[in-house]
Amino acid sequence: MSSQSAIHWPQKYLPGTTDNFVSNEIIVQGLNVNDVWPYLIDTSKWTSYYNNVADISFKKSGSGPKLEENVDFSFGTFGFPPLKAKVVEFVPPAQNQAARLSWTAKQDGDASQKLDVLHAWLLEDLSENRVRVLTQESQIGEPAKQLAKQSPNPMMNGHQDWLNGLRDIALKNKSNKQK
Repeated sequence: MSSQSAIHWPQKYLPGTTDNFVSNEIIVQGLNVNDVWPYLIDTSKWTSYYNNVADISFKKSGSGPKLEENVDFSFGTFGFPPLKAKVVEFVPPAQNQAARLSWTAKQDGDASQKLDVLHAWLLEDLSENRVRVLTQESQIGEPAKQLAKQSPNPMMNGHQDWLNGLRDIALKNKSNKQK
């Protein structure tokens, strides 16, 4: 029996202590972390496989479109205006180690608008030529409370769409490389 890796949670965003938390995961045979990772970290590819993201920009001239440690960027999603985001964990794929990507995203405003999020990704190779892609998001603020009350939860469905799109583009491009 093997164990699977888990997201590294800063105390502030610990699931169960925030206003909204969602977790989505897929396990796909025929892919590995190196097949998926490039599409996750390259924001110029996001809109080609995920329709719930827009207005991606980078704060510092010359940075982007690839994410890296401590990079500041912004993007719109779930109807929010572009959120100010910062990569807080960036661990590229390596043998016998999960790849990790996490960013915080924030929206300023009064109490009814303020939002503070940690969105985390974990990718790891599994036995039998499988890859596991886990994404979890923990949210603080009134907009998060409102999202948590909705059924179905739009964050849960949106993140599943992101995972499915990531899987599909990786499979398609792996197939094209093998031709």
